[in-house]
Amino acid sequence: MKIGDLVVHAPKHLEHGQLVGTRVGLVVDLIKKKVWRSSIHGKKVDWSKIEPEPHAVVLYSHNNGTINIPTVELRVMQ
Repeated sequence: MKIGDLVVHAPKHLEHGQLVGTRVGLVVDLIKKKVWRSSIHGKKVDWSKIEPEPHAVVLYSHNNGTINIPTVELRVMQ
């Protein structure tokens, strides 16, 4: 994944009867951030146990700004 790629949020489930990940976004930057996944690490947050992971800063036409999404949750459009 690189800046300028078109991506979709990888569909994982249905929300309100609609597939998640049908909108295309533009990667405008790549960063690293920590993510606490309570389903894996539990409810008590301890940031010292987590390493930063790659995130894409994505611009969608329906948003007023960008959003940061872990790259493992994105799929590059072919």
